[in-house]
Amino acid sequence: MPSRISIATLGVPRIGRRRELKFALESYWSGKSTAADLLETAKTLRIAGWKEQAERGVTRIPSNDFSLYDHVLDTAVMVGAVPARYGWQGGEVSLDAYFAMARGNRGEAGAGCGHVGHGHGVTALEMTKWFDTNYHYMVPELADDQAFALSSTKPVDQFLEARAHGIHTRPVILGPVTFLKLAKSPSEGFNPLALLPRLLPAYEELLDRLKLAGADWVQIDEPALVLDLIPNERDAFKFAYDRLRQAVPGLKIMLATYFGALGDNLETALSLPVAGLHVDLVRAPEQLETVGRLAPKDLVLSLGLVDGRNVWRANLPAILDRIKPIVAGWPLDRIEIAPSCSLLHVPIDLETETTLDTDVRSWLAFAAQKTDELVVLARALSEGRDSVAAELEASAEAAAARAASAKVHDPLVEGRIAAISAGMTKRRTAFAERSRLQAARLGLPPFPTTTIGSFPQTAEVRKARARHAKGELSYIDYEAFLRKETEAAIRWQEEIGLDVLVHGEFERNDMVQYFGEQLSGFAFTQHAWVQSYGSRYVRPPIIYGDVSRPNPMTVRWWQYAQSLTDRPVKGMLTGPVTILNWSFVRDDLPRSAVCRQIALAIRDEVVDLEKTGAKMIQIDEAALREGLPLRRKDWKAYLDWAVECFRLCSSGVADATQIHTHMCYSEFNDIIDAIAAMDADVISIETSRSRMELLDAFRNYKYPNEIGPGVYDIHSPRVPETAEMADLLSLARQRLSDGQLWVNPDCGLKTRRWEEVRPALVNMVAAARQLRRKAEAA
Repeated sequence: MPSRISIATLGVPRIGRRRELKFALESYWSGKSTAADLLETAKTLRIAGWKEQAERGVTRIPSNDFSLYDHVLDTAVMVGAVPARYGWQGGEVSLDAYFAMARGNRGEAGAGCGHVGHGHGVTALEMTKWFDTNYHYMVPELADDQAFALSSTKPVDQFLEARAHGIHTRPVILGPVTFLKLAKSPSEGFNPLALLPRLLPAYEELLDRLKLAGADWVQIDEPALVLDLIPNERDAFKFAYDRLRQAVPGLKIMLATYFGALGDNLETALSLPVAGLHVDLVRAPEQLETVGRLAPKDLVLSLGLVDGRNVWRANLPAILDRIKPIVAGWPLDRIEIAPSCSLLHVPIDLETETTLDTDVRSWLAFAAQKTDELVVLARALSEGRDSVAAELEASAEAAAARAASAKVHDPLVEGRIAAISAGMTKRRTAFAERSRLQAARLGLPPFPTTTIGSFPQTAEVRKARARHAKGELSYIDYEAFLRKETEAAIRWQEEIGLDVLVHGEFERNDMVQYFGEQLSGFAFTQHAWVQSYGSRYVRPPIIYGDVSRPNPMTVRWWQYAQSLTDRPVKGMLTGPVTILNWSFVRDDLPRSAVCRQIALAIRDEVVDLEKTGAKMIQIDEAALREGLPLRRKDWKAYLDWAVECFRLCSSGVADATQIHTHMCYSEFNDIIDAIAAMDADVISIETSRSRMELLDAFRNYKYPNEIGPGVYDIHSPRVPETAEMADLLSLARQRLSDGQLWVNPDCGLKTRRWEEVRPALVNMVAAARQLRRKAEAA
């Protein structure tokens, strides 16, 4: 196109329109296909992605944004940061070792992770949230004497692969400082950033190879620049990029920052010897004027104008009006139009959605449509608005229609929000009194055992759901199937001796989608998948309007499950903050206002469950911490309304009703006050990969309520032995009193196979019984 303004996507979804990567990965892991088959599918997806971007008009097409599992894991492998337990002896890191780092390993021979661990199995790297998104990355594990070496040429290989198909790309790599800030060390008190001088030679060699291969630009992602940094961390950026410039002169670097404002790190970013700087003007529109005023005019300024993390259609005329003063004073050949961040976090193409409400669909844009929006913006700036008049008019009309739509606004919901009182967010008595009432009512043994909620969604379960959705399986037959699965799960839990049961959630497609489908104000897609981690993809609900609960959502299935047993069955709900954080949220209201609407809807469900006889109700807030703002100064405001929303939905019950919650992938030290303020009677958390280190926050705080630290890593196919789980429980007892401890897996078991779940839970119950005997003997 004739525009002198560059157009970049920063990165695109990896998974394929039909989830080709997921199916190729799972086929390989199960031994049904070969490594060659997997790699061929990956290659096909990469080439298709490059060609589509070129056809749509992107001029800065990324390469190396593709990953088989996770780009942070790719970076660790690239620089040889492979812990010793994976058996790597240098050279190229095998596919088996790569997936063992991602998923753990059962020590079996064959496809997938077969040859790592020599029959004993190894644990995976820890996994946590990528900044404040719902994407998960594998946490690099670095020793204090860590050696680095360039051990993978993937960025070079994919650059050359694209060039062989006639496409010149800008390789994307994770920056060295952000990589180290995301890493952890087993050595207490050791700061991985101290390893920067050792790490940089691997980056220097990589950049040199890219330059020799013909790359003229490279995009280096340093999202850590939007975090709170201390002086030595800012100095690390200067040290790193001075080194890289000296080592590889002539290779131009686009330094990409996203997920927030540079703020007090802007001076550092502008001082770095790079050719371009990308800034997020969606999350931080306020930084536009400052960046435009302070940045040198010879810097290529990449403007993140289209939301890379949400699905709403951009108001293109409004964007053009906003950036006009900056663009007017900047050379056009030094402007790049881009999304706020990589498009990894949004679905691929709205064209695949044929059943959405027509109005709602007209308000949306997925990755393909966002790419088109970038092109329209670039043309408007380069050739004038008249060149894209029709596109700009359509954009403005969609924005106006959405703002005025009766589908968005519900006066009844607005009235309920206005009527919320302080008393609605408090339990009637303190935990100490409630716990006595609950213990008398429930009669549970010490160290009670339970699971987090879901059981394996087998091929049979998924097939039945799909057939029912297509009209091939009648409601009556589908209902009978689900009842059979639920009863089998209840009977099996009784058989192995679990103390508190769950119904298994076989009727649920997803812990957020299931609820959203029954709430007003939500829309759902057929094919709008986004990657959560590895082959785990989700279709987040789209919250487009005011939220309410027309009818009970879970009562019927809880009631059926409880009718099958004398043991307590937990009511299972997803909390308002998690529903919010795992959805694409409307951007015309503050997130806090949307969350209060959801909280009232969940409160109605909690009250109905209690009325039907539920003695314990679990309200999962797995994503509470991931919504935490990246800057500490913004934490209190978020935590105040997030905790208020949890308490709003959980405080309508009697003191004898036990409220559980669940959290995963979280560092709890810095939010322990907020966790305590939630006042859940029992909290279950992910701790197995951290070997109970996460409990230190609760011990140091003297947290009084009950806790279920996970002893079974459900993100790995490994089946932990009884002794391993007993060892973890012993570590937990060093940090908590016996009266506080519950015994449970890390998370729900939906993604695991029964062949793994059955022996693991049998071992878990055995470990709890060992612990009881040990406690009785003490």
